[in-house]
Amino acid sequence: MNTPETCELCCRATALTWHHLIPRKLHRRNFFKKKYTREQLQARARLCRACHRGLHKLYDEMTLGKTLDSIEKLREDPVVMRHVAWVARQKVVEY
Repeated sequence: MNTPETCELCCRATALTWHHLIPRKLHRRNFFKKKYTREQLQARARLCRACHRGLHKLYDEMTLGKTLDSIEKLREDPVVMRHVAWVARQKVVEY
């Protein structure tokens, strides 16, 4: 398992950000209120800036919230993993 200092996707040891697995903008929508508990809506992943930025460039918030709502689903997505493989080869930049 990753240590708290490593990205949950690319496993690089670098500065991390919080990624809400269900984007906060969607929490008030009825679909999400009915389908998920409060704890599920608050679930987050620790991601490096490059992985986090990439997720939001690859997919819109609705797609992230409805189909990529767990770290496991992110790891199974071929588009995400192609980006993660690229990120993993990049030099770590200290902020």
